[in-house]
Amino acid sequence: MHNHEPDDYACPFCRLVGGLYDLRSINDPRDVVRRTSLATAFVSPRWWPNNHGHVLVVPNAHHENLYDLPPEYGHAVHDLVREVAIGIRSSYGCDGTSVRQHNEPAGYQDVWHYHVHVFPRYDGDELYLSPALGEFTTVEDRLPYSDRLRAFFSNGGG
Repeated sequence: MHNHEPDDYACPFCRLVGGLYDLRSINDPRDVVRRTSLATAFVSPRWWPNNHGHVLVVPNAHHENLYDLPPEYGHAVHDLVREVAIGIRSSYGCDGTSVRQHNEPAGYQDVWHYHVHVFPRYDGDELYLSPALGEFTTVEDRLPYSDRLRAFFSNGGG
């Protein structure tokens, strides 16, 4: 009823959680910054103009949206979202963070795997005035952000 995933859907987030490159060569395993038994966080391949290096947190099991998400995965994702927000705030030099999540096409969901966005925020960044979807960037542009977050977590942050 609330699902939009095509029958032949090759989930890019499932591939990334499994340590594989996605079939469109957009996500890269080097983007992963933290993994728990139930959730994974990675630097998003899409960037908004003034909020580079934002992170997506996904359940490790495939669940399309909030309506399908079992509570144990919801709790695991939320816990990792909190850790990532602290990591971004501590290592990016930003002024704050924002968290948002989308369901179904009318809610701007365009990948059929539940995910939560964690954005670095800066005074006057106009995040909510930006286009609904950011622009794709290269893994090389993302690596400084993923390296910072991995360093934060490896030093006991979170």
